[in-house]
Amino acid sequence: MIFWEIAKRNIRIHMLRSTLAMLGIVIGVVAIASMGILGNSLVATVSESLSSVGDSVTVSPYSGGGGGMGGGGSGTSVNLKLSDQNFQQIKRAVAPNVAIPVLSTSERMKVGVGTDDIVATIYGVDPQYIPDLKLVLTAGDYNNGNSGCLVGFTFAKDHNIKVGSRISIGSDGEKGTLRVTGIIEERGMSFDLSTDNAIVATQDWFDNTYNRNDYDQIIVKVKEGQDTADVKTLIEKQLNKREKIVSVMDSKATLATIYSTFGTVTTFVTAIGGISMVVAGVSIFNIMMMSVSERIKEIGIMRSIGTQKKEVMSMFIYEAAILGVIGSIAGGILSIVAGYLISALMLGSTKYLITMANALSVGEGICFGIVVCLACGIYPAWQAANLNPIDALRHE
Repeated sequence: MIFWEIAKRNIRIHMLRSTLAMLGIVIGVVAIASMGILGNSLVATVSESLSSVGDSVTVSPYSGGGGGMGGGGSGTSVNLKLSDQNFQQIKRAVAPNVAIPVLSTSERMKVGVGTDDIVATIYGVDPQYIPDLKLVLTAGDYNNGNSGCLVGFTFAKDHNIKVGSRISIGSDGEKGTLRVTGIIEERGMSFDLSTDNAIVATQDWFDNTYNRNDYDQIIVKVKEGQDTADVKTLIEKQLNKREKIVSVMDSKATLATIYSTFGTVTTFVTAIGGISMVVAGVSIFNIMMMSVSERIKEIGIMRSIGTQKKEVMSMFIYEAAILGVIGSIAGGILSIVAGYLISALMLGSTKYLITMANALSVGEGICFGIVVCLACGIYPAWQAANLNPIDALRHE
């Protein structure tokens, strides 16, 4: 088609100007698509980390002031605990789901002889509940005795702990020694036990060492097919009848909030990337207006020999389309490279780079770039088509 060839000729004649215009489109597409890739990868990373704990409801003492914790609290989160009576109430309310009582404290300890004191969290859990908590081991086996313990992956790695290592609890080992029987697989973020930098001992050892007969939290593992929100409601109705004595966290509701927040952040940063596309669109508009101004006499000659308005208009639309398609496709390719680099630097992993969500982000960036170019070329094309042929021929 002759008008398509004329559009390509005009781009070749003004190659530098056209290249700069396409560069703006490239930058805009890269900004939009790479931010979308980062957001999608971030959500996928968090989803993988938290998917295994999306079946939990965590009950902890209410620390809003005032006692009432089945044994009398002081009204501060430091002293408030959950009594065995509270545990039995929760256990009955959530049946047949599993209620797991958990004790916890931060403690000084030493790994080996002649090492410095370190501080870590120690959990006390009855061994019968370990399978329900889904604590997968990378080495060793589960603890069967009161003198054994499991350690988190990061804790073991940072302190060179192996199966069989001994950990002295307390500044001078006054609280005894625990032997490592297993190392827990890295879990990342979790709503039940944050084990990566912690030790999991038996409940009996914890009770004997710290003289405890209460709990710091109770984790309810909700069976498949049941709603965590319903379990949360049952617990609150059972324990918070007269006054609020427990706080209940629904992991699925928390996950939904996290995903919503990430979605909002992704939309926001993508919108910021869209600003560069708007700037690129203004550049395209300016170039198209310059092209019309430079070719007024040419347009007059074309109109005087019978060229129709729609044909003149199509010539400029083609020019805008060429700039948009080439710039957007180039931007889409570069956005994959940018997404790879950003994911590697910020997330430390590129395993979620090739996904359907990221492909859609790149596709959306390319389509948006093309649409912006076409939209910015419509008015200049319309103006060119509606020039008066006689006035155009007289133009110097």
